[in-house]
Amino acid sequence: MSYADLVGKLADIGVMDSGPNIRNKLSRGKFTAVFLIQCLEAIGVENVHI
Repeated sequence: MSYADLVGKLADIGVMDSGPNIRNKLSRGKFTAVFLIQCLEAIGVENVHI
């Protein structure tokens, strides 16, 4: 999945963010738990095994 794909999937669930901003968050490895959950929701993850 590309950053553009993720931007589109996030937009589908109402999270508006730019591709460069998402790329920076992920490359730095610094983002909120809320953003992580939004990404998981956007890509269709239903279960997380811890």
